Amino acid sequence: MSLTERLFEYPRPQLVRDEWQSLDGEWEFAFDAERRYGSGGDDVEWTRRINVPFAPESAASGIGDPSFHSVCWYRRRFALPWRAPRTLLHFGAVDYHARVWVNGMLVAEHEGGHTPFCADITDVLVAGPLQTVVVRAEDDPADLAKPRGKQDWQLEPHSIWYPRTTGIWRGVWLEPLPATYIRSLRWTPVFDGFEIGCEVLAGGDARADMSVEVRVTHDGTLLAADRYLMVGMEATRKIVLSDPGIDDSRNDLLWSPESPTLLDAELTLYHGDQVIERVRSYTAMRSVAINRDRFMLNGRPYPLRLVLDQGYWPDTLMTAPSDQALRRDVELAKEMGFNGVRKHQKIEDPRYLYWADRLGLLVWGEMPSAYAFSARAITRLLKEWTEAIERDYSHPCVIVWVPFNESWGVPNLTSMQAHRNAVEALYHLTRMLDSTRPVIGNDGWEASATDILGIHDYDADPVRLRQRYEVADPVRTLFDQRRPGGRILTLDGFPHRGQPIVLTEFGGIAYDTRASGQRTWGYSRACDAESFLAQYRALLEAVAEATMFSGFCYTQFTDTFQETNGLLNADRSPKVALDEIRKATRHGADLFPLPGV
Repeated sequence: MSLTERLFEYPRPQLVRDEWQSLDGEWEFAFDAERRYGSGGDDVEWTRRINVPFAPESAASGIGDPSFHSVCWYRRRFALPWRAPRTLLHFGAVDYHARVWVNGMLVAEHEGGHTPFCADITDVLVAGPLQTVVVRAEDDPADLAKPRGKQDWQLEPHSIWYPRTTGIWRGVWLEPLPATYIRSLRWTPVFDGFEIGCEVLAGGDARADMSVEVRVTHDGTLLAADRYLMVGMEATRKIVLSDPGIDDSRNDLLWSPESPTLLDAELTLYHGDQVIERVRSYTAMRSVAINRDRFMLNGRPYPLRLVLDQGYWPDTLMTAPSDQALRRDVELAKEMGFNGVRKHQKIEDPRYLYWADRLGLLVWGEMPSAYAFSARAITRLLKEWTEAIERDYSHPCVIVWVPFNESWGVPNLTSMQAHRNAVEALYHLTRMLDSTRPVIGNDGWEASATDILGIHDYDADPVRLRQRYEVADPVRTLFDQRRPGGRILTLDGFPHRGQPIVLTEFGGIAYDTRASGQRTWGYSRACDAESFLAQYRALLEAVAEATMFSGFCYTQFTDTFQETNGLLNADRSPKVALDEIRKATRHGADLFPLPGV
């Protein structure tokens, strides 16, 4: 069994230590809409129990209260199974503003509902057998100026918005550390030189004469081993792999959905000749790029066959019910014939990205939107987006960044310069933070700064869809005369410059297999499985025959609450046989021509 196959359920799969402790499970809990309780939670009336990491709105939490909650409190007592120089307390995500106390001392404060944070709690640990952690989570359900994704601001979910998520909704865990430790790790594949950039940052006590040894292996074969001096608390080097030469298309070290080769890595931190600590990781050799009107994977044109994935479950909301459920979602997307997913309005769990890395599935990373424009809203979005990019930078499956969707949060792009400035600023910031991946400034329409032009078009008539995009002069006909979705595709001053064009949302055929009589939502409807499959096949063929597209993204992966336009039911059971969905998806893909070919 390879190293990557043993990284099971570790919450941070690209920086793994042998010893850690989950704090998921039963916590004490209290709502505090009246804001009655003071700092530290000493006066909280702990009237309930909650199953962390599930949000109190979810059935799995044991609370199951979907009403408005602006403040909630958590408390848990725990014992440490180790004696270590340092102990870190990690939170995968807390929505929206979190304050954390350990043994009565404030140890962390974090704003942003989708990104992780941690605290060094070493100095506040007590000598007794138990430690106490208290969390206060504030999450105004009416605040539209914070990144909230698909969380509804109305009491009952409506249209394309879903139940809210308050408080802790990803795992809480502890890990022991030495006094000086590896704080962060970044991998950057450099395809042209067949190199892998490795950036190691140390944390804790600064020491002179530190070095880090990096060993990279594949299937037990040593590919590289070297030891680098730390300059201060940092080492940045390029690891050169054996160049396969001209025939790299068959090289077994390249990562792709068809051949998801991962390279195991072990890093050892030294002080002089003394080993300080050892961690495990993985990386991959792959490149993503834009070459005129084509998306390129590993230096070759690669048509994108994506499905839009909201990442919700009926009983657990945005939190996966298990690690196996995350793996199964990756498997299902591949079994339906897709080579990637567009994770929509959600920063997905690192464990999902691990399974996408390991099993081979492309992922578009998208920032959850705010819905009101202000300087504060953009500042909040910028902070959280920066944290998301930093968290997911090293995952080979992530191929595109999308800071804005459908002008949400920047609704006046055609008339207000400040809104345009926000999109352009986030585009350039993202390119600065990660120069290795394409960026879509605003997906769907009203594009300005962008590497890929994404179009959203839910026309249910495959004939009209084919005619709209099978045009001789798309720049004049489509961009100047037609408006899919009723919106202009590019803003004035930003004409189409030959970037790849991808139909990033279409379809949305509603087919409710539950026959519950409840009102459901979709962009078009099918009355039975046969017509559902026929409509899906016809739309895929129409899109695939449009020569202007470099790829597509079908809406959507599963039914999500009132939306019944998934290929799968909300419980992941198929509406029609998976083989039939795959045949339709791949039939459209087989027709799919590369632009300009």
